Order: sequence, then structure tokens, then C-alpha cells
Amino acid sequence: MTIAFHKGRYGVRVAADAADLHACQTLRHRCFFGTDGVDADRFDPLCTHVMIAGDTGLVGTFRVMHVPDAAALPRTYAAKAYDLEPLARFDQPMLEMGRFCIDPAAKDGDVLRLAWGALTQLVDAHGIGLLFGCSSFAGTDPAPYAAAFGLLASQYCGPATLRPARLAPEVVPLVADRQQGAAAQLPPLLRTYLAMGGWVSDHAVIDRQMATLHVFTGLEIAKVPPQRAHALRALLDPANSHI
Repeated sequence: MTIAFHKGRYGVRVAADAADLHACQTLRHRCFFGTDGVDADRFDPLCTHVMIAGDTGLVGTFRVMHVPDAAALPRTYAAKAYDLEPLARFDQPMLEMGRFCIDPAAKDGDVLRLAWGALTQLVDAHGIGLLFGCSSFAGTDPAPYAAAFGLLASQYCGPATLRPARLAPEVVPLVADRQQGAAAQLPPLLRTYLAMGGWVSDHAVIDRQMATLHVFTGLEIAKVPPQRAHALRALLDPANSHI
């Protein structure tokens, strides 16, 4: 997978060598654990790593794994925590996105927007029909996210034909309960997924290793609102390089 474009003061490209990958892993560790270190796992060699860099260096990264068919689902990161058997009936190529993070010092919404522009380029280039991943909430206590989980349960649970079943030992069922203040509890990445027509699992998984709660998140590309798809593709137009 290849990708490379510039918008405004940011450049977006794929990690090309071990030094690039190390930079991604270092940023991930700082974002996820708040300390210097290297966040690496067995999935890194299977993935393409996307880098978003500004004047001060790397400000955002994520990785993607191409899932050409159902036979490849068991090797994905999400398969560790979710029963992906329902996705086996999806008859188009899929793309798993994970380890998404933005440097806390980069308080710029354009970084997230460019990440989605990069994903759009990958989706178009490889004929992807479904984008999926795990959307994380900080911490392992579900109580602070009761409103968000209530909103997800009432409005955004995925179709039973595709929604993953429970597999992880520690799960939190999503219950359509109180929803006041829900929007403020949703992570930015998940908010964008939902705005584009995405859906979630009917439960959250407690991930002790990463100290997070996460929900499986799916986005069927054919259901992305046309105006949003157009806006993302406009980012890739060289005529709009000033954006």
C-alpha cells in the first residue's frame, strides 16, 4: 500500500523503513501510556503504517491491515477480542485500522481530517467495502461512559448480520440508558466514524494491557453520505493543497 500527499503544513506518507516504524511506535507509546518508550506488537509487521508529520515532526500515526477475504479475518487485531464470524459473509475486501493516535501537543483538527483523507485514498485504491477497528475510551471503568454507551446502544449498534459476537473474558454490555452528555464522552475518532454512518458492537471490551475500554467499530463504505465522501476526496486533489 502506498500513499503520499501534502496539505497545508502537513505531509502524509507510509512508513518506509525501520526508522519510520520506530518513530510511529515511539509516538504511540507516548500517546497511549504517557511515557517514553516503544509500543510494538506482533501485528506491526503485518500492517502498513501511515505517518502524518508537521514542522515539528511526527504528529499522528495509524496502521492498516488489508483483509482481502474472510479467511484473513482471524489474523486481525480485532479478532483477539471479538468473534468476527459474522463478518465472514461480507463479500468485499476489508481494511482494519488501528493504533490511531495524535500527539497531545498537536491541538489541530486537521490531523484527524488528514488521517481520514489517507484512509479514503487507501479505500479507493484497494476497492475496500468495509473499514473496521476498535475505538477506545481511556481507562477500564465503564461508569464515566454510561451516557456514551447508552447513546451507542440506542442509535448505533450494528446490524445483527455483521455485528461481532462476544469473545473477550471481560465485556461491558451496552445498555440504552441515560444519554445526557454522551457526545462529550465519545472519542474524536469514534465520533467521525459515526458521522459517516458507522456502527459499533453491542458491548465494550475491557483491555487491561492498554488500560482502555473499546468497542468494535465498522463502516460500510457504500453507506458513507455522498457529501462526506466528496469532502474527503477533495483533500486529495492537488488543487486543494493549501487546505
